[in-house]
Amino acid sequence: MSGSLLAISDLHVAYAENRQVVQNLRPRSDRDWLIVAGDVGERFADIAWALRVLSERFQRVIWSPGNHELWTPRDDDVSLRGEARYRRLVELCRELGVDTPEDEYPVWTGTGGPATVAPLFLLYDYSFRVDGVATKEESLARAYATGVVCTDEMLLHPDPYPSREEWCWSRVEQTERRLAECDPTIPTVLVNHFPLVREPTRVLRYPDFAQWCGTERTADWHLRFRAAVAVYGHLHIPRTTWHDGVRFEEVSVGYPREWRPRGGPTQPKVVL
Repeated sequence: MSGSLLAISDLHVAYAENRQVVQNLRPRSDRDWLIVAGDVGERFADIAWALRVLSERFQRVIWSPGNHELWTPRDDDVSLRGEARYRRLVELCRELGVDTPEDEYPVWTGTGGPATVAPLFLLYDYSFRVDGVATKEESLARAYATGVVCTDEMLLHPDPYPSREEWCWSRVEQTERRLAECDPTIPTVLVNHFPLVREPTRVLRYPDFAQWCGTERTADWHLRFRAAVAVYGHLHIPRTTWHDGVRFEEVSVGYPREWRPRGGPTQPKVVL
């Protein structure tokens, strides 16, 4: 068998049932690669456990961070914040042989290849606002008034950047340069925890939550950077959508209360 390029996200292994999901994950062949598109967990030890298990089973694991990995919980043994926490997670991945947004993008040559698999770390900048809301300040005020506030506001610190959106803009600029240097003769698989386009957030039960779900600055990346498929999570709404003729795969497992009514947790999705 030539192997498959698989993807999953939002494992949230702090939940015992989700931890069992990871315990049960197995490749279909010894040549399978697994994309993990963020939100493995919140505590450093949990993230390390899950990525170690997966890296020992799949031929290659490719990780893109979610917002939960970047939290600094009070009871975590690793108390680093912001950029320093992200860099420590990158070190962990390198110790485990897991690819990160800071490494050379691997080229998948199995079924559906070749394709450059690009794990991205971009964050959000509050630009996915409810229609008619002009500013971040107004958008946040609406969210606080309705009680729809992402926990990032308390636990995801942007240090040393002044704000999460400025960290986002820096990441967008860095990543844009790297993607522009990729081999223009082969397509890409763009992997980001947050959707690269606004449209998938239109179905959210609480529209104000969209401001924590991405940035308008990536709205044309699936076209500019020749995406065969764009992989994301975060929304906990696993599905396939198409935007400008490009396939988008939302591959999240989510919380047990979300996947139980669906009859079971999301399984890794074959993306190529």
